[in-house]
Amino acid sequence: MGQFKLNQMAPDFTLKSTAGEQYNFSKMIEESGEDWQLIVFFRGSWCPACMKELKEFEEEKKYFDSQQIRLTTVTYDDREKLQNMVEEHGFTFPVLVDENLDFLRAYDVHFHGEDAPYEDHGTHGEPAYFLVDNEGKLLYQQRQTSPFGRPHPKELRKIIQYIGKNLKQKSE
Repeated sequence: MGQFKLNQMAPDFTLKSTAGEQYNFSKMIEESGEDWQLIVFFRGSWCPACMKELKEFEEEKKYFDSQQIRLTTVTYDDREKLQNMVEEHGFTFPVLVDENLDFLRAYDVHFHGEDAPYEDHGTHGEPAYFLVDNEGKLLYQQRQTSPFGRPHPKELRKIIQYIGKNLKQKSE
């Protein structure tokens, strides 16, 4: 798809969770009512920076829930390793497995493949963040080309508040 613009419809996708449940994005939007979706692509269960971030998201989950933000994470990693990760850390948000790189391609997540200029834990996607409104329109996006520079969950809280405030002002 390439880069997409704010207010553009986010691409639909269907992926399985670590628990084997099917998640279809358009169905998630339909069932979420007024809730927004925060989709976080992370490198994998092997990434220490990702584990730290996912733990922080778990700590912030009550806040996101109270603000009607549904958190969903996506990665290209081994399902069994991810299941162990979810169990070990008690993550309560969905962890979706992008086995065929469908999400990665549709959302233009940077892929660190064999042709990358340096070795970095083999092939994997890099961190990416997408905030989508209750109609499926993109409100915020950030894609990384390395594991560093990602927004902290508390920064995402500020971004969400800022966007919400400005959308409210615009509609008045």
